[in-house]
Amino acid sequence: MFLRVSLGVVLVSQVVLGISPKADRLTWALENAPVWIGLILLGFTWRRFPLSRLCLGLFVVHSIILAIGGHWTYANVPMGDWVKERFGLSRNHYDRLGHLAQGFIPAIFVRELLLRTSSLGRATKWLPFLVVCVCLAFSAVYEFIEWWTALIAEAGAVEFLGTQGDLWDTQWDMFLCLVGAMTALVMLSRAHDRSLARLRPDLVHGPGC
Repeated sequence: MFLRVSLGVVLVSQVVLGISPKADRLTWALENAPVWIGLILLGFTWRRFPLSRLCLGLFVVHSIILAIGGHWTYANVPMGDWVKERFGLSRNHYDRLGHLAQGFIPAIFVRELLLRTSSLGRATKWLPFLVVCVCLAFSAVYEFIEWWTALIAEAGAVEFLGTQGDLWDTQWDMFLCLVGAMTALVMLSRAHDRSLARLRPDLVHGPGC
């Protein structure tokens, strides 16, 4: 039931925010592609590798963040513009939220994958280290994709990149991913253990992240 509700929310947000996006369809598709890939993977794996409720809930949150960014483009999300004007900021920071989530949310997915498919126990100090490393690697690959897209699309990639003239945008993106991953491990490890216990009680034992 929880899986069906989660997928329903994701699909509804994709449809609603896919109506008349402010950017061109290519930019909209590029921004939402991670959600579609996630849905395909869930479709193939939900029977033999069901995810914890926490992972599913985080997937829903991330999909909405991406759907909003895809509809308005990250540099023009109204909420980001409101924050910009309210606090006198130099740019729309909604994309910063997106990259913080790019570390925060995948960190729990990676943690779950490592706990369930490897010999790493939650008490080992290597678990949080490897989770953060995987999240940073994913962030770096995403920056590569943005770079390659810019080379291919040239001027058409401006909205997808969303740098807003910031020369350090790539570094900020990866740094925020790092902060997000570490924050998730500190804030959600215990909640993740409880969520995992619903699926595999044998995975939850002893102290650690």
